[in-house]
Amino acid sequence: MSMNDPLGDMLTRIRNAQLRGKSTVATPASKLRAWVLDVLQGEGYIRGYERKTTENGQGELVISLKYFEGTPVIRELKRVSKPGRRVYMAVKDIPTVRNGLGVSIVSTPKGVMSDAAARSANVGGEVLCTVF
Repeated sequence: MSMNDPLGDMLTRIRNAQLRGKSTVATPASKLRAWVLDVLQGEGYIRGYERKTTENGQGELVISLKYFEGTPVIRELKRVSKPGRRVYMAVKDIPTVRNGLGVSIVSTPKGVMSDAAARSANVGGEVLCTVF
């Protein structure tokens, strides 16, 4: 079965795993997912991730979730740009999440980066998701 929104699927797996209190969650591997996880790790929302190969040869990303005093570090994880409605923004229009406490993850011509990094690099792009 084909998947329409692989990034949305990964974000949902992370949300569901945190609701259940899991320490790790696995998701099929792709470059975009790995780039988004790099940003989440750099911003301190996850402990890290590692790439593994399953028995049938498919790539898999195993994400180590992060908790603080028993509560998940990620309180809110929303997909902004979807396959049916892409959301592109210029550098001056990239939203701040919760007055700068959260992060928007943006896919730019210079790579996938946080909103602050996109502003400092002076590039806009597709707003993939927001994290708080």
